[in-house]
Amino acid sequence: MIFGGIQKNSLIDFPGKISCVLFVSGCNFECPYCHNPDLVRGNISPTPGLDENAVCDFLEMRKGLLDGVVISGGEPTLQGDIIAFCEKLKEMGYPVKLDTNGTRPQVIGKLIDKGLVDYIAMDIKTDPFHYSPVITKIYSPADILKSIQIIMESMETYEFRTTCVKPIVDANVIGGIGRIIEGAMLYVLQGFQKTRLLRPEFFEEKGSGYDTNGLIRLRSAAEQWVNKCIIR
Repeated sequence: MIFGGIQKNSLIDFPGKISCVLFVSGCNFECPYCHNPDLVRGNISPTPGLDENAVCDFLEMRKGLLDGVVISGGEPTLQGDIIAFCEKLKEMGYPVKLDTNGTRPQVIGKLIDKGLVDYIAMDIKTDPFHYSPVITKIYSPADILKSIQIIMESMETYEFRTTCVKPIVDANVIGGIGRIIEGAMLYVLQGFQKTRLLRPEFFEEKGSGYDTNGLIRLRSAAEQWVNKCIIR
């Protein structure tokens, strides 16, 4: 596992739990609004003392103080050791939450089949058939759809989420995503935060976020399709 950072305590990243958030380095997407640009580019120098052994030692010491571990990124499913690492976390007794972009359904499926994840948060960036060229140039829409199917059929606790950024997200897009994830447990609409962006020039030329009223209108396009839709 290649770690790019750690948040030792979080009250918001793992619903209902005090968690540690582990950020892995490297991603196969280039979302212009990403607020972890160094992790996406995978060019973070190894953080002294943040190898896998050190992380496991830290988590051993925090038993009884932490309720769970979040693996975020970057994109965790690109890590070749993700399954073995999650096995270590479960052996320590930690519930595990995975943040993913859904491009590797085979990895997601293995983690679920082995009982190695307790909560999955999958980002759906926009209409799954229109990630190119803004999000990425090379990807498989079928993989995105397969990950959605696997999560909905196999997980008891999960969420899908979309960061609401113009022009790649509008009411028609949100309504379309809602139909794709019809019956989903939770769909989260996230506001755009203009801080430490991967591609700030995108927002100088054509991109922007939504105000509160705009987010409420987007929620109305999705909430008929899912069990619960919230703005975060």
